[in-house]
Amino acid sequence: MKNLETFFSFTGNNQTDRDTTAMTFPPRPRLRPLLLAAGLCLPAGMAPAEPQHGIAMYGEPALSADFTALPYANPDATTGGRIVTAEVGSFDSLNPYVLKGSVPWQLRFLIGESLMVRSLDEPFTEYAQLAQSVETGPNREWVEYVLNPEARFSDGTPVTAEDVIWSFETLGTQGNGRYRGFWEKVEKIEETAPGTVRLTFNTADRELVMLAGLRPILKKAQWDGVDFAQSGLDMVPITTGPYVIDDFEAGRFVSLKRNPDYWGADLPTENGLHNLDEVRIEFFADETAAFEAFKTGEVNSNREFNVARWDSQYDFPAVQSGAVVKSVLPQQLPSGMTGFVMNTRHDQFSDWRVRDAMLHVFNFEFINEAMTGSAQPRITSYWSNSPLAMDPGPATGRVAEMLAPFAADLIPGTLDGYSLPVGDGTERNRTGTRAALKQMEAAGWTVQDGVMKNAAGQPFTFNILLQSGGSENQSIVDMFVESLARIGVRATVEVTDPAQYKARTDQLDFDMTYSRLALSLSPGNEQYLYFGSAMADTPGTRNLMGVKSPAVDALIGQLLTVTAQEDFVASVKALDRVLTAGRYYIPIYQWNVSRLAHAKQLKYPDVIPVFGDSPGWQPDVWWWEE
Repeated sequence: MKNLETFFSFTGNNQTDRDTTAMTFPPRPRLRPLLLAAGLCLPAGMAPAEPQHGIAMYGEPALSADFTALPYANPDATTGGRIVTAEVGSFDSLNPYVLKGSVPWQLRFLIGESLMVRSLDEPFTEYAQLAQSVETGPNREWVEYVLNPEARFSDGTPVTAEDVIWSFETLGTQGNGRYRGFWEKVEKIEETAPGTVRLTFNTADRELVMLAGLRPILKKAQWDGVDFAQSGLDMVPITTGPYVIDDFEAGRFVSLKRNPDYWGADLPTENGLHNLDEVRIEFFADETAAFEAFKTGEVNSNREFNVARWDSQYDFPAVQSGAVVKSVLPQQLPSGMTGFVMNTRHDQFSDWRVRDAMLHVFNFEFINEAMTGSAQPRITSYWSNSPLAMDPGPATGRVAEMLAPFAADLIPGTLDGYSLPVGDGTERNRTGTRAALKQMEAAGWTVQDGVMKNAAGQPFTFNILLQSGGSENQSIVDMFVESLARIGVRATVEVTDPAQYKARTDQLDFDMTYSRLALSLSPGNEQYLYFGSAMADTPGTRNLMGVKSPAVDALIGQLLTVTAQEDFVASVKALDRVLTAGRYYIPIYQWNVSRLAHAKQLKYPDVIPVFGDSPGWQPDVWWWEE
């Protein structure tokens, strides 16, 4: 059981059927064909300059203005019941909109709302939520929202244009770093008519109108005389969402109750959603305690990431009796990047040949057999398992054209083709060891008296930072450290509590650490936060590896401005090549399927959306049925 925040960053996984060992079964999922989703496959065109019920990055929204429910929701779902999930770690804040503090990651998705809402069936489409309509300029140089006059905060007060403008300005200047890059591209924000807010942009970037619709809207009056950037447990943001925080105990649990006076209950985007009366998050010190809580019924839904554990440890009495159901759910999303990231700001990993040596030393085939019985495939690139993944072999066509201006500076393998090294499957992995020694020597490091040293006699050492409670990661690292010792490299492992771990990674104070970077079918401005040069040295950045690449920056800019689907796909494939060949991560296995064990009363719809088991699906579309 991993910390789910490292799994969800707004994406998920993939695969096919339902586990036939379950005693009772929810309906079999019908998987929608992947069009690269409805928005991606339609021809590009200018958005009409008139109010609309929704907006797509390319073409038109799949749902017409008179739709009554999202296609994966169950309008007949009953209300009531509760879902209780487990998290490993702790928390010291309930404000998910600022950088400071450790916050339950689910809060951002459960308590907050924005002007528009995403559909999990269309990666590049949004529909009206707090807004009742959206309108853009012919070149998407501005976007204008007419607020829904019924929109209310949880305290019953109306959502005003003043609240919207304040939220954009405050989040953009004092909020979490995820909001700031967008704000820098806003020329002005104004109320153009009562209840109507317009944003005008200073940058050619087609995705800005999509990002604007997803900014959280907060209540301005709550923060009068308060330092918004501070965090803690004494200030719970007042928002408009269907759930409100009802009770909590610091570091132990958070309980959210469905708001009986929720203003948006009759919206088509809410029909069949948010049916559970309580969403409760329990916190545990480690994975073992969390799993035991599930076995005893203290927790009633558990997401399992290890197929070997799924096959061997889910035979406890509640499963045997049918009280707990095992569900295997398909997804159609990129693998993202999960593994151990190397900090290129530090001398040990500034040379790509050293990073390549680490990939050869990491004995994936042996580790995968030990951890999963070789049941889970390896991540092969950042967008592997999707139509956006780089193609094998040399770059061709539009991808080659996009990379050509940077050819002189690209790491070997980017243009002519790169794939992860494959070990011989044995514990000693002599093939990988020989390749690693060769690359280390090319970078100026040789084994002297059994120790890897440079010409000055300095040993090659580094630190691996891990968060406490992650027994699976600890086991993987232990095997990696043994392999490193075979080439004379000494790696020390440092395990810290969640608060220290967050502080250390926010300050980029590590040599190597575990990281989960979830990517989607709709990559956009967030790629600057993940990979952009400007964010490489910013505290709290997701660019943990510290990549500073003109090619990466240019390709991100290109995917934001192209107007044709084929150019968008080519730019992502080219970006995937540059990042993968950069050897910044040591990837482990991917999750192309979601495995959830849950109380039999917890049900979900027959239709599984393209985004599958992502934020917005559980608990949103689930319901309780006795």
